Amino acid sequence: MVTRAQRRRAARRLRLRRTVAVVVAAVLVAGGVTAVAVTRGALGTPAVEAEQPATATPTRTPTPPPTPLTPAQKLLSTTRDPRACVVSFAGDGIAIEPQMQTQEARYEALPLPRADGRVFAGWYSTAAEAESLEVPARVNGADLVACSAREKTLYAAWTTPEANVAEDAGIPILMYHQFTRKPEGEEGWLRGNYAFVDDFDAHMAYIQESGFYLPTWDEVSAFIDGALYLPKRSVVITDDDADSSWLELAAPIVDRRQLLTTSFVITSARTESTPNRFVLQRSHTHDMHRAGANGRGRMVNDDADTIAADLSQSAAILGAKEVVAYPFGHHDDTTKEGLRRAGFELGRTVEPGYVRIGTDKLALPVIRVNYGMTVDDLRDAIG
Repeated sequence: MVTRAQRRRAARRLRLRRTVAVVVAAVLVAGGVTAVAVTRGALGTPAVEAEQPATATPTRTPTPPPTPLTPAQKLLSTTRDPRACVVSFAGDGIAIEPQMQTQEARYEALPLPRADGRVFAGWYSTAAEAESLEVPARVNGADLVACSAREKTLYAAWTTPEANVAEDAGIPILMYHQFTRKPEGEEGWLRGNYAFVDDFDAHMAYIQESGFYLPTWDEVSAFIDGALYLPKRSVVITDDDADSSWLELAAPIVDRRQLLTTSFVITSARTESTPNRFVLQRSHTHDMHRAGANGRGRMVNDDADTIAADLSQSAAILGAKEVVAYPFGHHDDTTKEGLRRAGFELGRTVEPGYVRIGTDKLALPVIRVNYGMTVDDLRDAIG
């Protein structure tokens, strides 16, 4: 006879076996194996419960490697300047690293590639414009930087040496001096130097509205070498002495009309920074704009080393070399040697004429602008 205590012990054993079976089944399912939970029936016989489906191990999608940065993106990653613009260069035979430029400033030091058998014809914003060689679309250091998403690509244009020679461009360098508000002009022996400011504004309007190309000095140098194409309708605007009347009356006009102009500064007299972003400041010597022993300018009285030292001092103040305007236009072979020793490439005289392929780089001629010169006179002089 089974006692009550024996029945209770049997029931406890049955419940224990069922609990163990359920735990084992759960472990097997968690391990991804289809399991059958086996328990004991009420009378101790095995009972098969519902089959548990296997759970598949989830498949992980591999993380793709990061896309490599382009050279332009790498350069852009080095600055947080919101005005930064990385300019890349494209075109036939072009392998030039991107440059960092600044939006709303003029382009600085754009490359001028050279290649045997052809002539560089400038940078353009699209490949189609580069193919057309349309002057108004050409981009250089006279233009302000504008780009989208802080990047821009410029496309190279090329022409042939024969086409470059056939263009027969003669580049005028305009030479202004002082300015006056008086329509009747100033009195005295320097009367011719003083342009009436309204006439100057009219001159600049004509250049602006007629679509003249404004080459930079490195472009003038490459043009002389026959390595760069410049269109006939090109002009260089300059002012000598950086007189107060230039700063007060004329410089605001070139700023408003956005015309690249060079101001030749006597740095012993002035050390102010440029009056606006369209005015380049270049050397009119440091302290040689005065007479030497023979009554002519110091540039033809002093030796080459003295000239070089003066020009180096001027360049250190201005932060640029490139070109010198000779005081009074005086220069000779010793003067030129002084420029070479100081590292200058171009010298501007007061001799009348036009810059052409093969012109002496240390004797650039000019178109002098005198008081009373009208827009018609300017048109006759520069086209």
